[in-house]
Amino acid sequence: MRTLIHRQSQKAGLPPGSLVRVGEEKAEKVKITVIDYKDEHFEQREIERVEDCLDFKDKPTVTWINVDGVHDTETVRRLGECYQVHPLTLEDILNTEHRPKMEDFGHYIFITLKMLGLSPNGQGITVEQVSLVVGQGFVISFQEATGDVFDPVRERIRRASGRMRSREADYLAYALIDAVIDEYFVILESLGEEIEGLEDELVTDPGQGVLESIFKLRREMVVLRRSIWPLREAISALEKSESGLISQGTRVFLRDLYDHTISVVDTVETFREMLAALLDLYLSGVSNKMNQVMKVLTVVATIFIPLTFIAGIYGMNFENMPELKWSWGYFAVWLIMAAIAGLMLLAFRRKKWL
Repeated sequence: MRTLIHRQSQKAGLPPGSLVRVGEEKAEKVKITVIDYKDEHFEQREIERVEDCLDFKDKPTVTWINVDGVHDTETVRRLGECYQVHPLTLEDILNTEHRPKMEDFGHYIFITLKMLGLSPNGQGITVEQVSLVVGQGFVISFQEATGDVFDPVRERIRRASGRMRSREADYLAYALIDAVIDEYFVILESLGEEIEGLEDELVTDPGQGVLESIFKLRREMVVLRRSIWPLREAISALEKSESGLISQGTRVFLRDLYDHTISVVDTVETFREMLAALLDLYLSGVSNKMNQVMKVLTVVATIFIPLTFIAGIYGMNFENMPELKWSWGYFAVWLIMAAIAGLMLLAFRRKKWL
């Protein structure tokens, strides 16, 4: 939390629209890839200069410009100038700590969302912000680093499969958002398997490692919730938007996308409740185990109370104690003490305390 506040404080005192990079730098070099397509036409190339994007601006095709790495504010600024993107939008693109949202600027729509993935070691969730600028005939996507979940979309465009090449830029934006949300289901499936494993482990061997795993999963659920809840509102606003950039045919798919986000939200809430139940079960198990230990210690202490009393009496150094001179006194005391302990154990068992 302190790191986040420190990052946000970098913009303190600056006027609105100031282009300041906020967030962790995840790419060493900015990479710009352009995919231009329509019906039978397909072209893909990597460009070195932002100005080369202008070659695709007035073409009657759909142009997808993908930018990997948003740490270079100059590249973002120049690309924004080429497509008349508002400075406030550019500021939001550079601030990778934003919550998912949708804004309609008239001649373009701005969407920001979180692209999640499983870390390479499988020990957590990676979070990367993706920003989309959707205009007439173009989509510009900004990512923090190279590598994403959009390969199936690229393959559909390349193979001309489905309806990708026959639709406009709004459908491309839908396909990109859909690819991000589909990855949420993959993550939820993995987390669901972890939770099931924790349930089995709680039954067999509820050790300290189980508690650590529960807290790790709860932190990941917080990340999922912060990424998905605002996205649900953004997609709902996008579907209900009166912008002419969204066709009626694409709104049908956006409604289906909204249903997917509802399903993801419901699953996350279910997992949160399951983890809370697992935590309660773990604490109950620890408490029950402690109660069992305390019960045994209490029984042992209770048995030794009368034995200690007898030993205390015959441990007193008075001269006038006849039993001290008795040759069978030692054995008699042992017999009495054993009888008392046996009778007490029998009484405890009858009361089902043992």
